[in-house]
Amino acid sequence: MRIKSALAAAAIVALAAACGSGGGGGESSSSSKNEPVKLDFLSLAWQKESIAANKQIVDEWNKANPNIQVNYVQGSWDNVNDQLVTQFAGGTAPDVIHNDSPALSGFASDGYLLDIKDKLPAELKSDIPQAAWDTVTFDGGKGEQGVYGVPFLQESQVIIANKKLLDASGVRVPTSDNPWTWDEFSAAAKKMTKGGAYGVAWAMKSPVNKTLNLALNFGGTFFQTADGKTTVKVGPEEREVLQRIHDQLYKDKSADPTALGQGTADPLPAFFQGKFALLPAGVYLRQQVAEQAPEKFEWVTLPAPKGTSAQQGAVSQTLSISQDSKHADEAMKFIAFFLNGANQAKLAKGDWLLPTSQTAAADPAMTTEENGWDVATASAKNLVVAPFLKVNGFDEWKSKVATPALQEYFGNKITIDQAASKLVEDGNKVLERYQR
Repeated sequence: MRIKSALAAAAIVALAAACGSGGGGGESSSSSKNEPVKLDFLSLAWQKESIAANKQIVDEWNKANPNIQVNYVQGSWDNVNDQLVTQFAGGTAPDVIHNDSPALSGFASDGYLLDIKDKLPAELKSDIPQAAWDTVTFDGGKGEQGVYGVPFLQESQVIIANKKLLDASGVRVPTSDNPWTWDEFSAAAKKMTKGGAYGVAWAMKSPVNKTLNLALNFGGTFFQTADGKTTVKVGPEEREVLQRIHDQLYKDKSADPTALGQGTADPLPAFFQGKFALLPAGVYLRQQVAEQAPEKFEWVTLPAPKGTSAQQGAVSQTLSISQDSKHADEAMKFIAFFLNGANQAKLAKGDWLLPTSQTAAADPAMTTEENGWDVATASAKNLVVAPFLKVNGFDEWKSKVATPALQEYFGNKITIDQAASKLVEDGNKVLERYQR
């Protein structure tokens, strides 16, 4: 998920103060039974539209529920997990916590998050597909699987295309029901490479999530577990997408090499100038395209290519309940309201991401052709739990091993065999430390 700064120093102070009650304030701790239950809700929304949607939903809840009042607390993706470690240890964590699914496993195993599987309302549980629930289901350290959050926003990979160059090429335009195969994608990129323009641009400053999620197109998982031990795997399935991107860069020469070291949004000025036709990216990039594109620039959203399947790995943004909350039942009622179908549609629209709610996905706002929402929302059906999500030590493997190895490979400084060796050999040394 996207990580942006959104927390001022004053908000940090406010967060510590607001969360100091440990979720108290209800009948169990109030001096008067007439006082409302008070819940602290830590939100990591950072975009203007998303913050507005979050606050609007909280206000609606507070007006409709005078006996359960929710205090909105602004947090930041940049430091949330370090902050939560301190608060959990000090017993000052918020009642309701916004985070993403990769962070839940450690907090769950440390006993900081409540297993909510027996508290989930039937309507909420049935509205969200099992594939999304899988992203929040972990062993909570008791030898059994628990549910440690409600998944509500996800990201998929799509292709953003210059409509003029796409139409001029004469290639078949892929649809959600009939996406390009990777072979068709490569052929289309080659056909669009002419007149000083490239067919595609791969922004690979942060290559790991993009390539690992797309690797599932060919069944590539990069990790395997046997006898309780997880190791890195880079076999034929994992190499498919890596090799195909490399071929576009150096064999077909259909990929713009100047984009390699750039972040996701960095190629947009060149995209608007027609220097390349296709930009593979997360669905959220549509927002910046819509806001920054020059007048009369036409663009469309295309589905990601498919291999032996169209599957992609997914993680989720989540809402969890602190284990120490004194009002877990009330917190669950608030979460069920906050993440109902209508509200998830508002949240997804504000973040330009995909709702997990099937009701939200059917909302007209999520299925309109405008800004590619129809294609983006349809891509959610291909999302499955990312294999790396439950790998202890993945973050260190990603930052210290996979990112530099893939950057070198895509930069043509090492071979795919050398990249595989680094990923496996150096990677297993990292994972070993987490499994002792």
